[in-house]
Amino acid sequence: MIDKRGCPYGTHRVIEPKGTLPQAAKKIDNTMEIYTNEILIDVKTLNVDSASFTQIKESCNKDIECMKKTILSIVNERGKLQNPVTGSGGMLIGIVEEIGSDLKTDLKVGDKIATLVSLSLTPLKIDEILNIKIDADQVDIKGKAILFETGIYAKLPDDIPEKLALAVLDVAGAPAQVNKLVKEGMTVAIIGAGGKSGLLCCYQAMKNVGSSGRVIAIEYSQENAEKVRKLNLAHDVIVVDATKPVEVYNEFLKVTGGKLADVTINNVNVPTTEMSSILITKDEGIIYFFSMATSFTRAALGAEGVGKDVTMIIGNGYTKGHAELSLNILRESKEIRKLFEEKYC
Repeated sequence: MIDKRGCPYGTHRVIEPKGTLPQAAKKIDNTMEIYTNEILIDVKTLNVDSASFTQIKESCNKDIECMKKTILSIVNERGKLQNPVTGSGGMLIGIVEEIGSDLKTDLKVGDKIATLVSLSLTPLKIDEILNIKIDADQVDIKGKAILFETGIYAKLPDDIPEKLALAVLDVAGAPAQVNKLVKEGMTVAIIGAGGKSGLLCCYQAMKNVGSSGRVIAIEYSQENAEKVRKLNLAHDVIVVDATKPVEVYNEFLKVTGGKLADVTINNVNVPTTEMSSILITKDEGIIYFFSMATSFTRAALGAEGVGKDVTMIIGNGYTKGHAELSLNILRESKEIRKLFEEKYC
């Protein structure tokens, strides 16, 4: 242990450019010797952000060895897993190995935790990549990571398998934000409804809108659309390419009889879906961009260009109580839990 305190936000780990926070830094110090206000974690699994994992997978044509080399290269170059194309990271699960002497925490050595801060700011060292689960965005490794004093985490529950909890906690901010934004009687659109975050958002939206509201799922994949239908997670399901905003708009109006959404949730992990979200949302409605593929420039200038007065919320992955709310969905819905167990466990 280094016998001094670091900055609570981790700026003492920034190598370049100086003066930035770790998330914005191009390179951070991933020496696995902790300061007195840091936590050392023995990492078991990385849950890579969907946008990042998709980009790496596509650039490697799904070749596992290529993906391993790409991930190792990013971490070796940056000291963290921050995809240089998407800018996003993910999160991890591991075992607490050492706790700084100045840190006040309810953790103890040996606790299993999931970090609730992005890998794009977490000092990480990978000794070996053991396995890549290509359909689950998960990477099993031998390695270490450091959690800063301000880093948030969740102790892994006993009633939910580790990898299942990791998968859900990685997107916990999405259904929790839906819970804050969606009220009874609203018309809600969920773009990218059949993916992991989309299904959780659909569940929470259906719960919140009640008998007088309406949830409309928008999906590119027929397979994912069928998942939503089978689980009864939406009142209507539209199969359409979200990168084609006029088609999305026209199909949405057909289903609603000309009514626009009060709230739109965008979970799509590919670029250029901002205008679909904007067109189907009513004036003074709300759009929550959870997707890390979202461009602020495209969204802001696009809304201006079509004269839409909408409130657009950046997909903050953290809101109070988000971990427990999302894990509770698995406890409440046996169907969603079974589906996720088949994929992630």
